[in-house]
Amino acid sequence: MSDEPARHPSTPLEDYALLSDLHTGPLVSREGSIDWLCFPRFDSPSVFAALLGGPEDGRWRLSAVDGEVVSRRYLPRTFVLETTWRTPTGTAVVTDFLPPGGSEDRPDQADLVRRVECTSGTVEVEHDLRIRFDYNRTLPWTRRVEVDGDGTCGLLSIAGPAALLLTGPMLHPQEAPHEDPAQDAGPEQPGRPDDDAGAVSDRLGGCFGLSSGESLDWVLTWHESHHELPEPVDPARALDHAVSFWTEWSSHVSTHKRHEQAVLRSLLVLRALTHRGTGGIVAAPTTSLPEEFGGTRNWDYRYTWLRDAALTIEVMVAHDFTDGALHWRNWLLRAVAGDPDQVQIMYGLAGERWLPESELDHLAGYEDSTPVRVGNGAVDQYQADVVGEVMLALAALRDAGIEEDTYSWELQKNLLRFCEHNYDRPGHGIWEMRGKPALFVHGRAMMWAAFDQGIRAVEEHGLAGPVERWRRLRDRLCAEIMEHGFDEQLNTFTQTYDNTEVDASLLQLPHTGFVAYDDPRMLGTVARIERDLRGAHGLVHRYRTASGLDGLEGDEYPFLICTFWLVEQYARSGRVADAGELLEQLTGYANDLGLYAEEFDPDSGRLAGNFPQAFSHLGFIRAVDAVVRARAGESFEDRLGL
Repeated sequence: MSDEPARHPSTPLEDYALLSDLHTGPLVSREGSIDWLCFPRFDSPSVFAALLGGPEDGRWRLSAVDGEVVSRRYLPRTFVLETTWRTPTGTAVVTDFLPPGGSEDRPDQADLVRRVECTSGTVEVEHDLRIRFDYNRTLPWTRRVEVDGDGTCGLLSIAGPAALLLTGPMLHPQEAPHEDPAQDAGPEQPGRPDDDAGAVSDRLGGCFGLSSGESLDWVLTWHESHHELPEPVDPARALDHAVSFWTEWSSHVSTHKRHEQAVLRSLLVLRALTHRGTGGIVAAPTTSLPEEFGGTRNWDYRYTWLRDAALTIEVMVAHDFTDGALHWRNWLLRAVAGDPDQVQIMYGLAGERWLPESELDHLAGYEDSTPVRVGNGAVDQYQADVVGEVMLALAALRDAGIEEDTYSWELQKNLLRFCEHNYDRPGHGIWEMRGKPALFVHGRAMMWAAFDQGIRAVEEHGLAGPVERWRRLRDRLCAEIMEHGFDEQLNTFTQTYDNTEVDASLLQLPHTGFVAYDDPRMLGTVARIERDLRGAHGLVHRYRTASGLDGLEGDEYPFLICTFWLVEQYARSGRVADAGELLEQLTGYANDLGLYAEEFDPDSGRLAGNFPQAFSHLGFIRAVDAVVRARAGESFEDRLGL
């Protein structure tokens, strides 16, 4: 393998579709290439990593020879992807999906199904399959195996603890075309893997002709290599299972008539990014998709942030799906159980605490953006806002009629003790800055909200707690924020106690209950954000990177959630027309399948950052809720009719 990563043009993020089985989330390009896939979990090492490099880093491309894609869609209310190809001789439909869950005896077994049906004339379909375990650090050994007693064969690829079994019409070793750098990506192919000895598998492929009405299926099944061969799923039954699972789940979710399909897709994305077994929701299924093309702000988002879990609970409650919200709540309570001084901002999908950050120097990076990182060093940061986010979410559940048990309330009191122990501690803020810790106004207001919700739980729901102590701490925070976090001359809340910058997170102050949306101090803050953080394109940056507070090199594109927050602020402070206009603009930044990335580059018109991003979809849902209610003239305190 060459020391220098190969350079390839990157597929625009808007060309990708997400698949999900509630364990992992592969990305499929418009041209039929699965360029990102981690088995068996979202945060597992990849088996396809072309997204962060090129074809030699692993992919599975299935395409119609001499064809073009004329349409693609998800089957309604599902993550079953249909892509229609047209060739000079006919048309074909490719169906890609993962059936949710695994078998009862092997819950982590994962199956990726690809079906091709010729719908008119004749077509020839071509495969290019390159399995690269462990982020393309390990080429597998591939051999032909008998799958069952009737002589059906498959290709078994093994490297260490992981194995992939491919069943369906047989693929064979292929020579890479002369211009393809993949010919230098691994050992020379010694032969066809159709004997017991097998061979190092560099590239598998094949062409298959189909006539109208004919179809072919392939299934790629992950399993642990020390187990017996898994029984591959039946593609037709697996398709029925996938469709019924997604449609049944979505039938429990209420949405607005306006923007109904877009909101439903965003709610489905939140479910798709949630691990079925544990309830942990990943911020995104990807790592190191850059905040600036060619830059170094590239982070691994395949973990669960307390903040994201809390906001997910809130939007699920707002859309009458309390059963689903309980799934997330139970994960959250398990994650924070233990010594209150050991609460983290983020965890692994099952609540793992150790998420060390490292770099993969052999990958070229998306749009040559390096380093490519796995793990996330922000796990060790202190962020003062997270307990407030959690307490607000659990309060929403209480207000929706979900009773606390002794366990859940005691853990919440533990969280408030954590706030007491860290009362005067500087932090890194909601944006996980890697510079010097500071007292961020947003974080202080969220700590205020944490104590405020504890007080409400006692006074309005009859729970037991040291309410007088919490009230003193809350009131002290209020006075402190107004003294050190509000600049009377500028008429604005500030980013930190030590500067006069503004930060988009200040748009969340009214959400905490600390200040009203139409309070003159809040309106002054909005005006300052519009001046300093909102460009001619109308999108909002998180903060001014030129201030140097984040301790990072380079710049970044506007974050979509920040602009969604501005929509919500407009709607709730009487600027309903402005809110509606900005929401329509933002709606156009989702791709054709309704998926949002973390950011949007207004100059190139491209999505950027990790994709799809739970935070962006959460922001979109809340923005739509706010605009719909404002147009209806409803009270924002009245949750009826959502």
